[in-house]
Amino acid sequence: MMSHFAKKRDKKGFTLIELMIVVGIIAILAAIAIPQFQAYRVRGYNTAARSDVKNAYTAAQAYFSEHPGITVTTTELTAGGYVASANVTVAVGNGTQSGLSLTSSHSQGDKTYTINAAGTITP
Repeated sequence: MMSHFAKKRDKKGFTLIELMIVVGIIAILAAIAIPQFQAYRVRGYNTAARSDVKNAYTAAQAYFSEHPGITVTTTELTAGGYVASANVTVAVGNGTQSGLSLTSSHSQGDKTYTINAAGTITP
């Protein structure tokens, strides 16, 4: 009967303590990684908004070159070649060529970007 118990001890595998340690380590790594991932996502959304305001500016300039003296609206931006990214809103503040002002933001981002007639983007 003793030999029967000795054979069971030779089984290979992990103990409960070893598994609990691995689960604990994974939980710590996840607690560190998830907030960083969220920050990367927000940064990506902000980049999309910044890119869209620059693309809208380029489309406005293209439209002004073909139709000088016209006041630009979002309709003219589309005619000038602007295609909005998903969840990005671009608004025309001042649509004249000399006072052009466009703003852009992503619905899940945390920044709003503005571009002026000279092509300067803020923030």
